[in-house]
Amino acid sequence: MARPTSMTRKLVTALTSVVAISWLLACGLGVMVMQDEFAEIFDAGVQETAERLLPLLADDLRENNTAPASRKLNPSAEGAEYLTYQVRDREGQVVLHSHDSSTEPFEVSLDPGFSETATQRIYTAVTPDGNYFLQVADAFANRREAIEEAGSALLLPVLILIPASIFAVIVVVRRTLQPIQTLRDEIGKKDGGNLAPLETQPFPGELHPIARSVNLLLGRLRSAIEAEREFTANSAHELRTPIAGALAQAQRLHADIPPELAPRVENIEKSLQHLGHLAEKLLQMSRAEARIGVTDTANDVIPILELVIDDMVRTAIGKSRIRFTNHCEDGLPCRIGADAFGIIVRNLLENALIHSPAGSPVQISAEQDGTVRIINSGPAIDRALLPKLTTRFARGPTKADGTGLGLAIVKSLVEQTGGELLLFSPAPGRQDGFEARVVLPVEIA
Repeated sequence: MARPTSMTRKLVTALTSVVAISWLLACGLGVMVMQDEFAEIFDAGVQETAERLLPLLADDLRENNTAPASRKLNPSAEGAEYLTYQVRDREGQVVLHSHDSSTEPFEVSLDPGFSETATQRIYTAVTPDGNYFLQVADAFANRREAIEEAGSALLLPVLILIPASIFAVIVVVRRTLQPIQTLRDEIGKKDGGNLAPLETQPFPGELHPIARSVNLLLGRLRSAIEAEREFTANSAHELRTPIAGALAQAQRLHADIPPELAPRVENIEKSLQHLGHLAEKLLQMSRAEARIGVTDTANDVIPILELVIDDMVRTAIGKSRIRFTNHCEDGLPCRIGADAFGIIVRNLLENALIHSPAGSPVQISAEQDGTVRIINSGPAIDRALLPKLTTRFARGPTKADGTGLGLAIVKSLVEQTGGELLLFSPAPGRQDGFEARVVLPVEIA
């Protein structure tokens, strides 16, 4: 099954991609604008240099009466020049040139204004008398270097801002979507035992319709479950009286009929007893679903345990079979309802007595850590079957009477208190037997 796509991840990916692409596009556009502006600045610098340099070179030529043979101006200068220039006569011969300029004329015409070669941008200025032409050259390499340095200076901060923007987007998106996560968690907590309406106050306005719809659905579900529980409880309660009356009539009939009809009446009596037992279990299940195990006060469960054991000892199936060991002389305070604990112990004792050989002992012990252990001597059960025994109407490989509801009721009540029901077969340290271990949270004084 494919993993569901995270809305947070999609938003973070989309926003960070948009932010990163936007930064890079802005950087690229900035470089393009700088390239045009730099070209204008460089052209203006070359032109201004030529116009300021032309009168000086013209005066120098007149004072020194330089011959047409070219000479280098300031031959002692060292280092690369940013701009190079040549002074040419009417015939195009180089009369003067800068330190880094060659004696060969630039491969451009003597027309005033800008012109280009493959490697240089050249501005030509002419003296008022038209005898000399000054050509100032700016290498394209210099311009590219300036653009690259400016672009790098612009790109480096962007490379830092992009991760920072991604981190900021992640933080903002997660905080913005936190109410959705909270709403999801609150809805996830809802089950058959928790159908309380959601609090809409903490959520933003966009989520209020969802919360209201969920609350309406929870209300309808709560009403349906309560109606079902009420029907089950009322049905089980109302069936107890007619079943008891029918059982009493069957027992009277058993005493008045001929012996040859006795087996049939016995079957009717067993069926009525089973029906009465099922009605009792349905009533217990209804009370368990009503969460009678949840309480705000701690109760000492040892007296309840002793009362249930005393009651079971008086029955035909439990007479002289139950062995109780109490390791809690000072009591065992647990946060569980008294009725719920009584139902738990009674169901576990009934199961232990019914599903073990007749006359075999059943051991029950109470530990100070909140553990109640009940062990019988029945045959071992396949371990793969143990988890299924706590589901409704599930039974192990046995011919003994039962409804398949006892362990389901026990598990429901134990989990309501935050406790745990553990099943073992064979019992620990033995080759046979079945152990049901109830672990309840102990209330510390």
